[in-house]
Formats: sequence, structure tokens, C-alpha cells
Amino acid sequence: MGNGGSMENDDRQLFICNCENTMPLRGDALAKACGKDGSAKIHSQLCRAQIGDLQSTAASGAAITIACTQEAPLFEEILEEAGYEGDARFVNIRETAGWSDQAAKATPKIAALLAESAVAVKPAPSVTMQSEGACLVYGRDETAIEAARQLADRLDVTVLLTKPAEIVPPQVMDVPIFKGTIAGAKGHFGAFEIIVDDYAPSVVSARGAMAFEAPRNGAASKCDLILDLCGGTPLFTASEKRDGYFRPDPGDPAAVQRALFELSDLNGEFEKPLYVKFDADICAHSRSRKQGCTRCLEVCPTGAIAPAGDVVEFDPFVCAGCGSCSAVCPTGAAGYAVPAATDIMERLRVLLTSYRTAGGEAPILLIHDEKHGAPLIGLVARFGAGLPANVIPFAVTEVTQVGFDIISAAYAYGTSQVLLLASPQQQSELAGLASQIGMAEAVMEGLGYGGGRTDLLIETDPDALAGRLGQLTARNQAETASFLLMSGKRTNTRMAVEHLHAKAPAPIDVLPLPGGAAFGSVEIGAEGCTLCLACVSTCPTGALIDNPDKPQLSFQESACIQCGLCVATCPESVMALEPRMNFTPDARNAKVVKEEEPFECVSCGKPFGSKGSIEKIVEKLGNKHSMFQNPEAIERIKMCEDCRVVSQFQAKDSPFVSGDRPIPKTTDDYLREREIEEARAKVKAERENEN
Repeated sequence: MGNGGSMENDDRQLFICNCENTMPLRGDALAKACGKDGSAKIHSQLCRAQIGDLQSTAASGAAITIACTQEAPLFEEILEEAGYEGDARFVNIRETAGWSDQAAKATPKIAALLAESAVAVKPAPSVTMQSEGACLVYGRDETAIEAARQLADRLDVTVLLTKPAEIVPPQVMDVPIFKGTIAGAKGHFGAFEIIVDDYAPSVVSARGAMAFEAPRNGAASKCDLILDLCGGTPLFTASEKRDGYFRPDPGDPAAVQRALFELSDLNGEFEKPLYVKFDADICAHSRSRKQGCTRCLEVCPTGAIAPAGDVVEFDPFVCAGCGSCSAVCPTGAAGYAVPAATDIMERLRVLLTSYRTAGGEAPILLIHDEKHGAPLIGLVARFGAGLPANVIPFAVTEVTQVGFDIISAAYAYGTSQVLLLASPQQQSELAGLASQIGMAEAVMEGLGYGGGRTDLLIETDPDALAGRLGQLTARNQAETASFLLMSGKRTNTRMAVEHLHAKAPAPIDVLPLPGGAAFGSVEIGAEGCTLCLACVSTCPTGALIDNPDKPQLSFQESACIQCGLCVATCPESVMALEPRMNFTPDARNAKVVKEEEPFECVSCGKPFGSKGSIEKIVEKLGNKHSMFQNPEAIERIKMCEDCRVVSQFQAKDSPFVSGDRPIPKTTDDYLREREIEEARAKVKAERENEN
């Protein structure tokens, strides 16, 4: 037991409060669940009458976990006044466990939440965004002008009116007003670029209604912020996620005022999380101008990802942090960093193993975000039955960042079901998450655990959410895994799935997967393969392997990510993808697909190429291509690179072969030729005179 009546857990001082006896917490049961002897002191007014217990422990500098988030600002102030420089964590056990009709059974869940809160999470990197306060107010009428006036004291404002009706000219032109329609927009907070058609400045002498000069198209401009009050089509996809772009309903004065309030402070330097860390070395987008994996491009809602040669590039200023790219990336090249996937899975491991160690049964993992999910769970606790004792909430930055790697790890660590709580506003961004749920369902059902375990809940009504949770029934689950996490996404996924296979009710060696899965085989028509090995050079993961000593093609299934580059590259079109999960040892070993004896040079006998490929080239080019219309040219195809060069130089039709070099002429030669010509001319003239 720790000082100040708190309970010690991994050298952390735990402060637990039953919030004025509104939670049925038992100190002895909680101590046992946390693996401690004796009984834990349960506070009832830690934030008020018993605040001294926290102050006395703060003086020691010990690491602290406080089981309350509502009063976190007060606790932080108390710790700061006490000169505390240790590690303080806050965890919510009230809305997640204690305020529930099943609170008496929630002790294992509380122990798990306390254990999870102690997991260290690496801070996310960030990028800096700079705004000089240049704001464009884009609208149709006086609403835009009035909004610009409210911002003029804080920002450098310009008004752009698209197809304006009759507007009375302002008595004082305190903000510049132009006419025009934005034809194109790109960029981000601090660096927007727009193209304006029908652009024209206002006429200063306009009398009854505003007038504008002669318009022109294609005017370009830059700004730091955009307030769009047109009420029409947004300038950007996923516009609500574009930092610096505000698009309130112009017919809703309250919404407009909220936007103005936020805009007024956006002048200066700001930090933004670097949501995605990209490793170009393992990106499988393209090779040699052949397109392969496009998963991240297909799911990005903001257009922050674009092709860049053999890889893709991320614009961190446009990225809104949904994490869909990380969820679907087969190699881990796009890695979510808020927090990193390895930190999320470590939290998951500690949460579920602690729950089982504390005596919990049939855990159901409820994955949610802090923006939508946490408040909704709070409403269920405050006005309803609360979460069931075995439903364990697990907060992430964005639900869409969850991929098959995290879901499979959750099942391997003992959860019986995985529920993902999303907002209806995310409806257009859930395609990537849906594909990952489909993968999880295929694996769990295929291994005999049964389907319907992984579900997406799109709810805003707390009663509806409570109803869905109340209908859940106990499901069997895999024995809790004990493996530790590695650094690679694919490695962690493999370990989780192999554990599920080892403990499966109905294990099978080869499990078919839905299309688009990142695991599988490549079916190769060996008869049509010429061993050109173009597929080997394009394979980004080394799943396709050649042999430097002889013409041979091998395939290692465990390394294949189903990117499709080999299929796109194969000149014979004899390759096809087969999404599946192979649990046999053969999946880890390189299996020879085709091999041939090397073709021997017809000139020197040196082995080169493969017999099939050389014969195929002769068949396609001999007497058919303009460069191979004679026996000598066809024979050169059958030669090694050295003999081919020699033969080319010796060929009669070679452009490098010519006759004897002419003898160079000197000045004397030219003078002699001139004398001869002059003599001939003289003789000719004399003969003509005689005649």
C-alpha cells in the first residue's frame, strides 16, 4: 500500500475516489484485483475534504495515478502549487465502470483501466504552421461584408462576393470588396492558393448599388484563412477537416459567430501533430512506372496523399489525422503516430491481460474516440444503465485508425468481441475501416470462432447505444496470448493471427480472405513463364526471389502483401493474386515456382538467360521485326552480351562498318589540282581560238 492511504501499483501511487459514495467500490476487492495485499483506501471527496492526501504524496515526487478526470484541472493546480515534478496520470473509472447498473461486478474492469493508464506513450511529433492573419471572406451578400468587419480589428480581411445581387455600397469602405467566383482552391492553413474567375474590383463611385470593373478570369491569390459563407459546394473535399477553412451555414447566425470567434485568434505560429510517419523504403505504390498498392490513396478523405514516382507523398499540413491510410497500409510504410500503433497495442495488451488476471470474463472491447465516443459513453452512464461490467472502453485518437493488426491483437489478447463506435459524420470515411472489419470477420469465422464478433456502431443516441450493448451475449474467446510486441506492423499481425490459429476451435491450413487483403499467394502459370524475372525486380518485399547461379524463380508467401506489382509487370500475363492466410510452414519458406537450364551462347558457349526466354524472343522477333530480317541478326539473339557486340561490329550491314579511309589532302594537293585545272582551261581556250 502506498502513502497517504493510496494503493501502490507498479510503484505508482493510486488515488481512488468513489465520488461521494456514488460508486460501490470495495477496497479489499480492488486491492486483490490489482494484485496487492490488504485493502485499498477508497476516498469519497478526494477533490475536496481529502485533498490533503494528494498534497502530502505530491511532496515525495512519486508517480501518481488519480482515478478521476472530471477534476483533473484542480488536481493539476494542486500538484503545481506543491512543486510536483513527477509523472501524474488521470483515468476515468466513473463513467466507464462505477456509474453502472453492473458496477458491483466491474472491479476487474477498474483494475484493467488503472493498469492501462500507467503505460508510457511516446509523445507525437509535430509540424509548425504559420499564419500572418490574411483572411478571405467568401460570400454572396451583406452577411460576408458584416463578418469581415467583425474580423477586421484582428485580421487582414478581404471580401470576395460571388455573383452578388444588388448590394448597397458601404458608407465607409473599411474592408476591400471584390467580385469573383473561386474556380480552384488548394493549400492549407497559412498557405491557401485560389484561382478566381469573373474577378473585378469594386467601383468607388457606385451610387445606388455596388458596381464592379470589367471582370477577368484566372486571377490568382493567396491567403492564410478562408471563411466561406456561400452556402454552396465546399471548396475542399472533407472540408470540415481542412485546417483554416471555415464553412458555417450562412443562415445560422450562431454558427457564423462561432466561426468568427475561432478565426479571430488564428494569427501567429501554431503546432499541429504529425499524424503519419511515412517510410518510403517499404512503400509498395509503384515500380518502373507500374502501379501497385493504392490503398492509402483510395481511403484518404482530404487528398493529403499523392503519387510521387515509386512511392506516395504525404502533405502533413493537409492531413487531418483520420488514420485510415495507416489502417489499410499492408507494409506499415504509413504509420500512425498519435500515438504509434505499437503504443496502442501495448495499452491493449496490458488492458486485456490485467482484466483476465483480475478475474474478469468474456471481455468486450469498445473502441471509441475522445471527441464523439467519450461524451456518448458519459451520457449512457449519467442517464442510463451505464456500460455492462464486461464492456471495456478503449480510447483512440480516431476510430478510423484501427486496422486489422489492432483488431487481431485484441482477439489474441483475449477479448471476445470488438465494437467500434463511430459518428454518423464519419460515414464517408469508413470504407477503410469496413475493409479491416471484413478481414477480422473472415479470420475469426474461418478459424471456427464464429462471425459477428467485430461490429461497427454508428450511434449518436445514448439510449440506442445502451440498447445495443445490453443485447450482447457472451461469446467464446481464444486463450490469452503472452507474446510481446515487435516493431513491425506485419510481424505483430502475424503473431496475433498465428496465436488465434493455434487456439482455434476449427483450425485450417489455408484460410481464404476477401479481395484487397494484404496477405496471400501469387498464382504463377509456370508453363507460360519465361523466367524473365521482371517480377523479381519490382517486388517491394522480396516475396519473389531469383537465383544468381541459374534461371530460377521462387516465391515466399509470408512476405507477399498482394500489392499487384508483379501482375502489372509480368509481360506474359501469367500471374494472379490469391488473397489468403497460409498457416503451414511452407508459407515462411521460399518455394521454387519454375527453373530451367541456362541457354548457352551459340558463339562461345557461355551460359546466359534461360532457354525459355531466349526461344520466346526468337519466336516473337525473328523475321517479324525490322531489325531481325536476316539470319545473322536472329543469330545474335542467341549470343551472350560480349559475343553480340563483336558480331554486330563484324556484320556487313552494321552502321559501324565502312570502306577504306580516304587519304587526307594537303595544301600542295589543292594547289596542284588548281594548276591542272588552269592548264586544261588554257588548252581548251587555245583550241577554240584556232577553230
